[in-house]
Amino acid sequence: MNKKETIIQKIKDYDRVIIHRHVRPDPDAYGSQVGLAKIIQSSFPGKEVYVVGDDDPGLSFLATMDNVSDDLFKDAVAIICDTANTARIADDRYRHAKEIIKIDHHPEVDVYGDVSWVDTNASSTSEMIVELFKTSSNEELVMPPEAARLLYSGIIGDTGRFLFPSTTEKTFRYASELVSYDFDRNQLYNELYKTSLNIARLKGYILQHFTMSDQGVSAIKLTKEVLKEYNLTSKQTSSLVGVLGDIEGIKTWVIFVEEDDLIRVRLRSKGPAINDIAARFNGGGHPLAAGATIYDWKESDKVVTALEEACKNN
Repeated sequence: MNKKETIIQKIKDYDRVIIHRHVRPDPDAYGSQVGLAKIIQSSFPGKEVYVVGDDDPGLSFLATMDNVSDDLFKDAVAIICDTANTARIADDRYRHAKEIIKIDHHPEVDVYGDVSWVDTNASSTSEMIVELFKTSSNEELVMPPEAARLLYSGIIGDTGRFLFPSTTEKTFRYASELVSYDFDRNQLYNELYKTSLNIARLKGYILQHFTMSDQGVSAIKLTKEVLKEYNLTSKQTSSLVGVLGDIEGIKTWVIFVEEDDLIRVRLRSKGPAINDIAARFNGGGHPLAAGATIYDWKESDKVVTALEEACKNN
């Protein structure tokens, strides 16, 4: 029995399934988590299925989380989607579950779970959930349109609408199967990519103030004062991570976003691997898309220096 078949069997074995994802979620985190929940609910109507973690108002058009009491974890299987390390799992009560399953497409940071299925070749964890669905024999698993909508949103979110190198023939094939289900793609796109006036203005600020070195490293600092000026929170700026990606000459870029007690570091690259740099600064991720955390603006210079070295050696 392979890992996908084992996961399906574990789901069948338990009357209660609680599904987690990572903190500070993106469409793939929501898509894989809640998409899987919808598949299980449609396939096994007698089971209790819950999704947990803090709600993200910016993704409320996708789903909202459940309120789950502590005692429900004791006899449940917990499934963790799209999360490479335990520190980033939303809702640490998963530790009290009877068994834990990990489903993820990030390079492995923490080895955890009684069953762990990690596929770094997948474009997204949502793509992996589609593959899990297709693994089931005799049409045992059912894909409702709402699950298709969620998984499609996760795939297009993590592939940048199929522009990122992680997009494969399989990605396109699965996406084409998902759009055959009855959901409103236009409405989904409108919700995923709508931009508030404040975000649009902050985008202008970034384009006016970013720096770029001879090595092709670009950086921008969004201090608390800047965020206050534009009336935005750190979380609301996450959609701007790709703003610098289309600029000629930029190979890697970093956006520093100051919060009360730390500085978020959002890293992207067009070639040089950056996930090892993220790991050196309390983070991780993919070779071309990663995140980290620093606690002093002096450390930002070290991040930029590391990116310079990566570009030199590429």
